[in-house]
Amino acid sequence: MKPMHILTVLLLAPLALHALDYPHITAEPQKTGWPLTAEERAYITEKPEHDRRPGRESNKHLPQFWPQVPSAGFFGGDAWLKLHEAHVKTVQDNKSPVDVLLVGDSITIQWGESWKKHFPERKAVNIGIGGDKTQNVLWRLDHGGVEGLQPKAIVLMIGNNNMFFTPETGIEAAALGIQMCVKNLREKFPVAVIVVAKILPAHAPGNRFYEDIKKTNAALDPLKLDSAAKVHVLDLWSDFTNADGTIRKELFTQDGIHLAPAGYAAYAGRLNPILKTIIP
Repeated sequence: MKPMHILTVLLLAPLALHALDYPHITAEPQKTGWPLTAEERAYITEKPEHDRRPGRESNKHLPQFWPQVPSAGFFGGDAWLKLHEAHVKTVQDNKSPVDVLLVGDSITIQWGESWKKHFPERKAVNIGIGGDKTQNVLWRLDHGGVEGLQPKAIVLMIGNNNMFFTPETGIEAAALGIQMCVKNLREKFPVAVIVVAKILPAHAPGNRFYEDIKKTNAALDPLKLDSAAKVHVLDLWSDFTNADGTIRKELFTQDGIHLAPAGYAAYAGRLNPILKTIIP
């Protein structure tokens, strides 16, 4: 190999390296890092997510790997990427220590005014994106989504949108996707306390979505996420359901998925004691 070619390989190598062992290597041109190369940007904005799933590069159907392998989201064109870019800018503007990093999907990003009301003294950076699955969070964490932050605590709630795909991926894969997000966050923030909130109930007993959420939460238990130092698992199921298993409608919006202000108050009531032990 010519010296110039060796230099090129060495310069590009960090883009393909990662300390985490993901269970599958996709054809994605830029595995980590920010800003994105032109090749990576085209790859994620011109290919719908289903065309970038693990296995598509070799014409194989490998749904068991989807939740555990980073993949950028896709709303059409660069719409999803623009949301990520906005979060990257927020992160870059908050490189000093912050109290809490909020990671997740629409339930996380919609904390909004409820966070200010219930945690007025807790400086938070919120990087939730509606519709995100575990694999989308993994991609964002690996592509500038938290670079430079110094959070004392991290609150992760993710997995609801993975339920759309559990008929293909299976329940265990969804739980392993949540575990992989925890591993990724621990790698990046070795001293921060991580609070893993289990998936909130949605819809009603008997509904496949509801039942798969319940099964996924149960599948997290044998993974023993909280056996690691500075990891707390927060199970909110009983706070958001009645004795017969139905959801407490006053805590949810009409769709039976997202939270009403009363829902965020209930969430805050369980989260606050944990944060107080971390951030007096």
